Amino acid sequence: MKIKIIAITVLIGLCSPLTFSQAPNREKLEAYKIAFFTKRLDLSPREAEKFWPLYNDYQKKKADIQQERATLNRMFNLEGNEMSEKELIDAGDKLIELQVSETELAVTFHKQIKTVLPPQKVIKLYQSENQYRIQLLKQLQERNPQRGNLPPGRN
Repeated sequence: MKIKIIAITVLIGLCSPLTFSQAPNREKLEAYKIAFFTKRLDLSPREAEKFWPLYNDYQKKKADIQQERATLNRMFNLEGNEMSEKELIDAGDKLIELQVSETELAVTFHKQIKTVLPPQKVIKLYQSENQYRIQLLKQLQERNPQRGNLPPGRN
């Protein structure tokens, strides 16, 4: 199960920038995302007005952290064998710092979102994020079935 979650995260991280890089697709994706969360969370206009700026800011900061982590991982994959011990230690330290930053960001967001949404909707938000990722992955797999196929023993 853990491998499937990791595979989903990696696929979304790798596929979504490629699939949705064109502006019209990005706009469609954003509209779909807004409709998906608004419906799942049953946001009132007042809640939506406060929710979306907080959520978009959180998602942007989270994406920046994840992008930095992906860059470090790519660097290691390409240059890892040639990196000095100090460079490897620094890269490992930076990866942990990024994990801590992402966790701190999530804690801060959670505190903020609790002031905007009732507790039931906060929990629905976290569930909806997972449902949204799964639904996106399914759509990507339907568009390009080759991306959805993992080698034997990996699913």
